Amino acid sequence: MIPRIATLKEKRLIGKQLIMSFDNYKVTELWKSFMPKRKEITNNLTNDLISMAVYKPTHFKDFDPANEFEKWAAAEVADFDHVPADMETFTLPGGLYAVFDYKGSSTDNNVYQYIFDTWLPKSGYILDDRPHFEILGDKYINNDPASEEEIWIPIKKN
Repeated sequence: MIPRIATLKEKRLIGKQLIMSFDNYKVTELWKSFMPKRKEITNNLTNDLISMAVYKPTHFKDFDPANEFEKWAAAEVADFDHVPADMETFTLPGGLYAVFDYKGSSTDNNVYQYIFDTWLPKSGYILDDRPHFEILGDKYINNDPASEEEIWIPIKKN
């Protein structure tokens, strides 16, 4: 799986977030709270949904499945003029990303093992301290082996 290298422009997001760890992974709870209210976001730029993780700078250097991070369920919006009740805003900074077009179940973590253990060490890039995210478009089907999504990993030249 060869990624494309893309420069992302800043994005404005509206959604919900939860603090979790890989040991206490509450992503189902997060999406169950977001999905019924997503239609209240009226200024979406696309129909895509964004699953985003905001890690501490040392998260991967001192990796421990108990390390906490912010996980977001969100949509990209034109502005923050109309934020539904019980939702928050987030400005995703622009920058360089490795973008992996992934086809497979969202529960199969082998793709991340490949990205971090195989592709990244040989790529000439290192992780950058910006959010990681997936774009869940029209071809995304939760837990389905035919599902498609884009995995965006923040990088910078080594």
